[in-house]
Formats: sequence, C-alpha cells, structure tokens
Amino acid sequence: MVIEIDGKIIECEKETTLSDIAVKLYGENHGKLLAKVNGKLKELWKRVHEDAKISFYDINSADGRKTYERGVLFLFIKSVHDVYDKDEVMGISCEYSLGNGIFCEIKGRVTVDEEFAANIKSRMDGLVKENIWFEKSLVSTKEAVNKFLDSDLQDKEHLFKYRRGSTTNIYKLGEYHDYFYGYMPPSTGVLKSFDLKAYDNGIVVTLPDYGEGFEVARPKWQPRELLYKTMKEANSWGKCLGIDTVGDLNDAISEGRINDVMLVNEALQEGKIGKIAENIARFGKKIVMIAGPSSSGKTTFSHRLSIELMVQGLRPHPIAVDDYFKNRDETPRDENGDYDFECLEAIDTAQFNKDMTDLLLGKEVSMPSYNFKTGKREYKGKNLKLGENDILVIEGIHGLNDKFSEALPKESKFKIYISALTQLNIDNHNRIHTTDLRLLRRIIRDARTRGNSAEDTLARWASVRRGEEKNIFPFQEGADEMFDSSLIYELAVIKQYAEPLLFGISKDSPYYLEANRLLKFLDYFLSMPADDVPKNSLVREFIGGNCFPV
Repeated sequence: MVIEIDGKIIECEKETTLSDIAVKLYGENHGKLLAKVNGKLKELWKRVHEDAKISFYDINSADGRKTYERGVLFLFIKSVHDVYDKDEVMGISCEYSLGNGIFCEIKGRVTVDEEFAANIKSRMDGLVKENIWFEKSLVSTKEAVNKFLDSDLQDKEHLFKYRRGSTTNIYKLGEYHDYFYGYMPPSTGVLKSFDLKAYDNGIVVTLPDYGEGFEVARPKWQPRELLYKTMKEANSWGKCLGIDTVGDLNDAISEGRINDVMLVNEALQEGKIGKIAENIARFGKKIVMIAGPSSSGKTTFSHRLSIELMVQGLRPHPIAVDDYFKNRDETPRDENGDYDFECLEAIDTAQFNKDMTDLLLGKEVSMPSYNFKTGKREYKGKNLKLGENDILVIEGIHGLNDKFSEALPKESKFKIYISALTQLNIDNHNRIHTTDLRLLRRIIRDARTRGNSAEDTLARWASVRRGEEKNIFPFQEGADEMFDSSLIYELAVIKQYAEPLLFGISKDSPYYLEANRLLKFLDYFLSMPADDVPKNSLVREFIGGNCFPV
C-alpha cells in the first residue's frame, strides 16, 4: 500500500492504523492528533485500507487544537468523577473560553479551590502516564440515551430527544462514557500540556497558546476579568430565560414558547445598551469608540446605542473607520501578496486624528467617504461641526488600540468591545465556539449583501481570524464596557439561511469539510421563523430586514 505524506512516498501494509503510520514517519513522540485521508478527517485509531494521500494535524492547527481541547476536557471530566463521589460532585459544566483557558463549573457539595484543582491535576497526570486509548463506538441512539441516564448526563438525553439519526457515536475513557461533538485524540498519552486553576468557585482548564505546542508542560493563564464578567452575565441571562443548552432551546421552540424567550432576550439586550448610554452621558464623554471582531453586529449596535444616547439628551454622529481607509494603491499587502485591510497601517490614522481633533475644538470638518469599488477616499460635501451636546460614535476594528486615536484625549474617550460571545452550549460538556456563530453570521450576510458564496467567505475566514488575533483581541480588556451581541435564539433563525449556502459547496472544494462540520452543528437545532424577529434586532444585520441602514 502506497502512502503519500508531505510529498514523501512510503509503503505500508494494508489495515495499518494512522497512529502507526505517524510513529513510523515522525517517531514515538510525534504529537499528531488527527489526520486527513483522501480528503476526509479521520481519528488516528482508524486503519488505512488503500493507497492514500494523508495529512497529519497537530495542536497548532485549527482542527488539531479543537481535538486536543476535547481530549483534555474529557480527561478532566473523568478525573473529577474518579476523585469525587456522586454525592460530592453532581455535575460538570464546561462553560466558555477565557483566553487560552476553558472555565468549568462544578455542581455539588465540594469546595472548589486550589486543593481541588491539585487533586484533579494529579489524577489527570496519572491517566496521561497510563496512555489510555479514547474508544469510540457506534450505538443506537436509544442505547446511548440509556448510558447517559445511568451516568447522570440527562442534558445529553435532552439533546438527543431531537436527534433524527437512529445511531450515535459515543466515547469511552476507562469505564466512563460521554458524548462529544467532534473528534478525539488517539490516547491520553498525547495530552502532555495543560493546567488547572481555581477561579471564582470554578476551574479554568488551561491549554497551550498557539505556537507553544507541548513545549510548556503547565501553560500560563492570565485572568481576563472584563471578559469573564461579561460571559457570566450572559450565562445568567440564559438561566433567567430557562435555557442553558440546545435541548432547552429546542423545547421552547417545540412547545411554542420561543416568542416570549425572544422578546425577553431582546429586552435584556436593550436594557444593557441603555445602561451603557447612561454611563457615557454621566461621565461626560465626547467620543465613543466601538470595536470588535468580524460579524459582531457593530453597525447595528452603534445605531441602537445612538438612539439610547439621544434618550440621554445627546446628539450622536456615527463615523465609520472604514471611511478613512488609505487609497488602494497605498494599502499594505500581507505575506501572500493580498491587500491587508485588517492592519492599522491600512488606515490613514494621521487624517483621522486631525479630523477628530478639529471636531473636538469646535471646527467644521469635511468628512470623507470611502468608495470600495474604486478603492479611493472621496469627499461629497458632507461637513460636520459639533455642538455642546454632540458626541462622536466611531465604529471600526482598531477602536480599542490607543495608537489609532493617539492624538485624542483619553478622558474624552469611552471604549466599547463588542462580540458574539454565545450564551448557549450544546450540552454541559460541549461548548459552542464563539467563532462558529460569527462565521455563520458572516456567511449569510456576505451572500445577501455582497453576492459572495459560502466558499468565498470560508476562503477568507483564516485571514480574518489572523487579523482579529493581532488587531482586536489583545486590546479587549482595555475597554470600558464589553457587550455580548449574541442572542440565545439566533442559531435557530440563522439555520434556515445558512444551510442552503453550505450545501452549495461541492465535495471537491477544499472547504467542503468545514461546510459539512457546520451543517452537522446546525443539525442540533430546530428552526424557527424569522417573521417575528424585531426590526432593530442585531440578528437583522445578517438575515436582512433591518430598520437601520447597514
């Protein structure tokens, strides 16, 4: 059997496992977690039956990192149940990402402190040394539900109530069974780098940063207090609505309660925007800087915030940073030779700072407008002069970076970080990644407003994410306020718009696997109609029907 890997040709016997092939090529400590075999992702326990082209993935790839995260979380969950009895720990909920850590809640009568963390870390280390294989089996959905009920995993039984398939993949580690959305690493022995940190009555499971790999045995974690506070508030909203998981959301849809859920969720979000406007007015700020990653709903948020600022007696003037893009021929290019619109150098910061300073001094300024078709900045006779109660509302990805607005007085600025942080989990052990929600939002918006296919959006996504990691996320903790733009019901609405676009990606596309993954993810959700979604909802920025110009 002939195998091609990284341009090299090797021969193997038929039925050789991918794990054995990785050892043969890279050695015992290869660190490979997943493989693509003739265009399909495979776990390393799988056997190769025919000639194949294979690519291996480690922790520094997107698919490899998600696989590593699942393995460490499964290891953590099993270790907690190994160390503590059911009357001490009744449940574990893997809630949300905090930098390079996952915050987990422990439900029960045990004190969650550094001693708890040390006990669990010790058990995890022991299981890593034992190098136990993650066993995968295909069982009937009914059998899977019975296993979950026996293991006190009723949230999974709740989720599977809406599953159409008659069979389900479940994983086993030792004698502990669980269900995970996505692939697992081959064994506990590859999970060489992680740490546990007690934090606010919970545990942060820390993973290596991108590029660290297994070089750091105990990765460092820095608290992100503003992000944590915002995520905790979002979770409390979910509990207020009675919806923690996808199963809860599907219940609300099937039982006809979803309209009330939607209206309460929208009201909670409106109240949050109103409080932000009150703070801006109370502190006498003249400039509001709004920044966040792609598809966070920045445009709709800025319009809604402007309305709330008017309620406070202020007169807001929205300004898009995009209008200060340099002309196309002056735009920097990235390492691939493509225009890098994400970098700070793509913005004419000198002109921006001059114009904003003049406005604060009471001067009249001719405001630019960027023509994306011609790639040039234009002036169309739009002039602006600030009055006593006027306030600038500036929206753009660099809003939190002080280098972008270095000439403006700090005491005049109010910084807001906005992102779709997601209040919902698939079940207690399977998180919804915030990037998946934003990616789905972008796919349907790009198709509706720009005529782009889902394949076009997926092709651009990696570059967008690199820009976010460099230009947005490092500055988020410097914000005065953080706003979660996700809505607990929105994936049930987005589903009907995203699915046809994702099905349009052919099997021979390099983005077919990612499209298929997103389709499987959307299968968890029941659909709900968009007819009753309010016209000013942040969801409308993506599905259309917005009452604001976007």
